[in-house]
Amino acid sequence: MPNKIEEFNAYRSKMNEKLLAENNKLIKRIFNLDTNAYMAGALDVKTKELLGLVASAVLRCDDCVKYHLESSRKAGANKEEIMETLGIATLVGGTIVVPHLRRAYEFWEALEEHGA
Repeated sequence: MPNKIEEFNAYRSKMNEKLLAENNKLIKRIFNLDTNAYMAGALDVKTKELLGLVASAVLRCDDCVKYHLESSRKAGANKEEIMETLGIATLVGGTIVVPHLRRAYEFWEALEEHGA
């Protein structure tokens, strides 16, 4: 049985492939812009992913939060950095972010448990 991380990544990959197969120039450009925005530049990848995590939590996008949690971990973020980042997101976004904070914490635990 697939775990939360595998399910999320499998669905995301499947749907991204379908969307990109439609050959919509605007969608392809948005995906490309997103990919390029998170590459190392004046800011390193980990910092950019943590910024993405704050924005995603404030905007209350659970899929985006999961993506940036996993990407932050792959970029070397540790639990303390994630918790501080989520604290800032909750401060900026207000208490309406708390349900997303809970789900983010749960997904981070899954990432730690599965070594992802």
